[in-house]
Amino acid sequence: MKSLAEAYVYPDIAWPRLIFDGDRPVGFLMAFLDIDFAGDGKGADIRSGLWRLNIAAGEQGRGYGRFAVESVAAEIRRRGGTRLTTTWHPGEGGPEGLHLGLGFRLTGEMSGIRRLGSWSWERRIR
Repeated sequence: MKSLAEAYVYPDIAWPRLIFDGDRPVGFLMAFLDIDFAGDGKGADIRSGLWRLNIAAGEQGRGYGRFAVESVAAEIRRRGGTRLTTTWHPGEGGPEGLHLGLGFRLTGEMSGIRRLGSWSWERRIR
């Protein structure tokens, strides 16, 4: 519900997508596209990336997360972008292994997009 509300409130930046395997829903992703990451109104740091990624518990480990991240990267690339930013909360059972395996690296920045304690990670895309 929260993601759909945010997509409605921010239609110019939100890119929500359901993830299906055939006719079976297996997950949800929402990207953010072309936002002023610093939030200072200057537009000097425009970024796009993964806002949310949820894969059903019984569907994890089957490549759907990789597919989702690659789909976001393809959309950013289509729009002329070269970097994909994401955040997550570290911890057991979290997505860190997936993201590291997909080439994300810690930037050392705190994210203003997610709640305090998240880290910003980015991946260069070609």
